[in-house]
Amino acid sequence: STRQRFVALEFNYPDPALEQRIVEAEGGLPAEMAARLVKFGAHTRNLKGAGLEEGASTRLLVNAGKLINAGVAPAVACDTAVAHALTDDPELLQTIHELASAVF
Repeated sequence: STRQRFVALEFNYPDPALEQRIVEAEGGLPAEMAARLVKFGAHTRNLKGAGLEEGASTRLLVNAGKLINAGVAPAVACDTAVAHALTDDPELLQTIHELASAVF
């Protein structure tokens, strides 16, 4: 009966064009770099069900964007702001790192 008293809402990720604009504005990045971050995020989302419970959220991409804007190398920013926020599994961390290296 408790379950019947609550409403569940499902949210999807923004479409890539909107997500890119969000990452640009919130992360302070040029369009090309924001597009690459969004592409990286999409790759992590493809790992959902293959070890990851969820892929990179827009918020995590914005956090990575802020690090990049501050001068951190993109692959390092993705490892720090995204990979370690999603998992502590060494194999998944390596996979996400390889995705970041491929995109950047």
